Parts: sequence; structure tokens; C-alpha cells
Amino acid sequence: MIESLFQNILNALQWGSFYSLIALGYCLVYGVLLLINFAHGDIFMVGAYISFFVVTFLLGNFGLIPGLPHWAVLALAVPLVMILTAGVGVTLERIAYRPLRRKGAHRLYVVITALMCGLILENGNLALLGASRRNFPALVDETVITVGGVNMTVLKLAVIVVAVLSFLFLRKVVVKTKIGMAMRAISYDKFAVPLMGIPVDTVIVFTFVLGSGFAGLAGLLFAMTYPVLDPYMGAMIGWKAFIAAVVGGIGSIRGAFAGGFLLGFVEIMVVAFFPSTFRDLIAFTILLLILWRKPTGLFGVARRTKI
Repeated sequence: MIESLFQNILNALQWGSFYSLIALGYCLVYGVLLLINFAHGDIFMVGAYISFFVVTFLLGNFGLIPGLPHWAVLALAVPLVMILTAGVGVTLERIAYRPLRRKGAHRLYVVITALMCGLILENGNLALLGASRRNFPALVDETVITVGGVNMTVLKLAVIVVAVLSFLFLRKVVVKTKIGMAMRAISYDKFAVPLMGIPVDTVIVFTFVLGSGFAGLAGLLFAMTYPVLDPYMGAMIGWKAFIAAVVGGIGSIRGAFAGGFLLGFVEIMVVAFFPSTFRDLIAFTILLLILWRKPTGLFGVARRTKI
């Protein structure tokens, strides 16, 4: 019984790590622009597909770079995937969001645009690559390590460690750096910031680079853990990560991180004690009760609007 409990906790930490990495992207964009970037889950999907092509290329399956060991492929793939996925996020910001922002469009239209961008990414992937699922190459040895009756793998532990390090890195960037101070200033008063000589567009681009880059990292880790990719893989996990960010307190990095792990724990524990068909029903009911008790989320703070 104790071994089963610890096994479920470890599984929940791994599953919650994926939610947290994606929720951090929602949090960053909302914290700066007060924009819910509903295309973020599909950027995660694009990151998984970019990971597939980058890893396939580096493994030499196209006959271009043969002979690289798997550890070197992974070391090269992580920065490449994050950079390329960040480029996708920045492109969306430049083409879809920035023109609306400069025209002073209502946030509702920007949210609708974000939804359309997500659909374009999904169906564009479907049109270009087809509906066939892709099998991600194995990069990490799947040797099972048993400690006290709890089974774990190197990849499972790596996913959890990467999520924690990503949170610490983003928190340090936002709290301790000048660009992070500029991000917080824009979220507080976007009209006064340009008067202080802060380049708003540069800060916003940097925000999308961070959020999309870590969505790409989540896509790579997810593809390595569950190595079957399809064009709609980002839809449900993206929505759940958004819900996790809201429950944690949208706009709070600490809240996004905690909300992702909370959702992961609830889902895994529900499956452990109830039929799997009850997973989403019970999990979302519990999250709804949390929001009913604390509408701003666990770590969120109510915003005041000056009139």
C-alpha cells in the first residue's frame, strides 16, 4: 500500500511537470499583456513535432549527421527545439497579436485571434504532415530503477528536475533582472512604460520567447515520455494547463507552477482509486470548488482598475 502511494506520487510529479511547464507560458503572456494565449497548447504540439524532426535529423536518419551518440543528440536537441519553437511563438505575436494591439483592439478580439491561431497550427500540421501519427525515436535508456518498491526511470526523474529548474529560472528572470522588471512594469501600467524609455515591443517579444521556448521544451520531454505524436495532441493538455494556471492564480509564476502539480496530483490520485473514466469529472470538480472558494486562485491577487 505504501509503495503504491509513493509510486502514484512519483507519477503525479511527472504528469504535473508537463502541466507546469505549459502553464508557465500562459502565465508569462497573461502577466505582461493580460492576454490568454489559447494557441499556447498548440505551440506545445508544434514543439513536439519540431523535436521529432530535429532528433531524426541529428540521429542521421536522413544520412546527414551519422554517428552521433544519443546523449549528444539530446544535448543539441534541447536548445535547437527551444529556439525554433520560440520562433513560432514570436511569429504569432508579430503577425497576429501585434497589429491588433497597435490598433487598440479589445482583448476579446485578441482572444478570438489566439483561438484561430491554435486552429491554424493544428490544421496546418494536419495538411502538411498528414493524419498519421509519428513515433518519436528513443533517446534515453528505459532501464527501470526500483527503490523501496517504487519504480522509476531516468527520464521520469529528469522531467521533474527540468520542471523545477525551469520554474526557478523563470522566477529569477522575472524578479531579479531588468527585463523582468520591465515585464512587471508593463503588466502594471503599459501606457506609462514607453514614457520611461522601455521598448515595449522588445519586452513582449522576450516574453513570447520565454513562454514558447519552454513550451517547446515540454513538447520534447512529452514526446520522449509518450513517443506517439498527432496534430491534436496539444489541445486537451493545453486547456488543462490553462486551467491549472487559473487555479494557481493566473499571472503568478508560483501559482502556475503549483497549479500544474496540483492538477497532476488530482488526476493521478483519481485514477488510482476510481475508474479512469472519472478522472476529468472529479479532477475538474475539485478545481471548480477551489475557484469557488478562492476566485483569484491559490496565489493570485485581485487587480484593481482605476476609473
